[in-house]
Amino acid sequence: SCEDTGTSIVFKPDLGIFTHITEFEFEQIDTRLKETSFLNAGLKIEITDNRSEDPHVSTHHYEGGLSEYVTQINSGREILHAEVIHITGEKEIEKGDVSVELALQWSNAFSESIRCYTNIIRNKDGGTHMSGLRTALTSCLNSYAKKRNMLKGDALSGDDVREGLAAIVSVKHPDPSFSSQTKDKLVSSEVTGIVQTVVYEKLGDFFEENPSVAKTIIEKALLASKARKAAQKARELTRRKGVLEGGGLPGKLADCQSRDPSECEVYLVEGDSAGGSAKTGRDRRIQAILPLRGKILNVERQKHNLVKVFQNQEIQTMIRALGAGVGNNPEDEGSFDTSKLRYSKIIIMTDADIDGAHIRTLMLTFLWRFMRPAILEGHVYIAQPPLFQLSKGRVSRYAFSDEERDSIMEDLKGDNPNAKIGVQRYKGLGEMNPEQLWTTTMDPENRTMLRVTVKDAEESDRMFEILMGEDVPDRRAFIERYAKEVTNLDI
Repeated sequence: SCEDTGTSIVFKPDLGIFTHITEFEFEQIDTRLKETSFLNAGLKIEITDNRSEDPHVSTHHYEGGLSEYVTQINSGREILHAEVIHITGEKEIEKGDVSVELALQWSNAFSESIRCYTNIIRNKDGGTHMSGLRTALTSCLNSYAKKRNMLKGDALSGDDVREGLAAIVSVKHPDPSFSSQTKDKLVSSEVTGIVQTVVYEKLGDFFEENPSVAKTIIEKALLASKARKAAQKARELTRRKGVLEGGGLPGKLADCQSRDPSECEVYLVEGDSAGGSAKTGRDRRIQAILPLRGKILNVERQKHNLVKVFQNQEIQTMIRALGAGVGNNPEDEGSFDTSKLRYSKIIIMTDADIDGAHIRTLMLTFLWRFMRPAILEGHVYIAQPPLFQLSKGRVSRYAFSDEERDSIMEDLKGDNPNAKIGVQRYKGLGEMNPEQLWTTTMDPENRTMLRVTVKDAEESDRMFEILMGEDVPDRRAFIERYAKEVTNLDI
């Protein structure tokens, strides 16, 4: 029968080469196969994980292809036009045909989400297809807006026209060139012109046929332009006051003695009380302490009011202490530059309660929105203060989880199940004296820290929008969806 035909391929990684592989991550493989299904409209892919008694099966089948891919990226966002703009084109070169396929849709988001592929391989650093798309978008929108007298001042910038854009660019090339063996960036020079021509012509045609959609997209870009200029004024205002310059350090910063950034670290500490203990208990040679009072501003809700962001006292203090500028656009003067960081480690240290978690999230939101390279390049850490101190006589031990507390308690009881064990639950860093704080949380030889890493920048961006933004229904839906998976609840 037909069910008995076909080809079966079995492979295993060569552990002599892939030495870091201990087991396969289902989610990572599933995500890759999902992308492949999106990039090949109509292709059905099924993955089964048989490693447990209850096999995990995931099936991907998308007739809409790239358009459906963009729709998924924009799920939860307020889209500006219902129809996904689908563009295809082809051009013959010496080695064969180069085909181009794109899907584009704008939403009310403040960032762009563009994913690039060559021969179904993700190019996470973009490349010449990305350059062609960006140039075409800027030219096309400016040309359309100018012809209809929609521009009242300067031309729209590339950042303006791409704000809120979700796009997939897929190029099929007979002999592509990449910047490295990992194929993270396409460098085939001819692709720039091919993508640029296809997008400019086809998008222009779409705008002519759908003027209301074009008007909505350009109005979004004009708002982005207005916000960008306001942000530049806000940055210039704060720069004049010395806030964005590293020369004048904030008075509350207890700096370290070393001037070698590679060995220096700064603790962003919740509260003056804990900051005092940290200042006393630290290694003054390499550890700086910056106490922050209360909850900093939620910058996710102030994207179009950067004057308020830069006027916030705690945010000003962080900018000055780190000394590396602010802003994620490298083309802007004074934008964040990791090479200027005064510390190689930025360590967020907050109380081990719900308020501490909230303050930590607010700090991460600020760093993601205004100092993103610090996170992407691995400079940001989360301190892990203990949750419990267990005492028996003169013996004291610390636990960092409920499970560790129970294990230590059994260990301290030994052969006497009725032994009295004192248990102190730390709610705040200020409850520990300087020596305890150093021993448990700050001593490089003994401490535990979590490095903040990013697997998918676009998904992280979306999470900040949902969890820290102003859209309450989306946040409620997210909480309801994942509430059953919560294992650590502080109420």
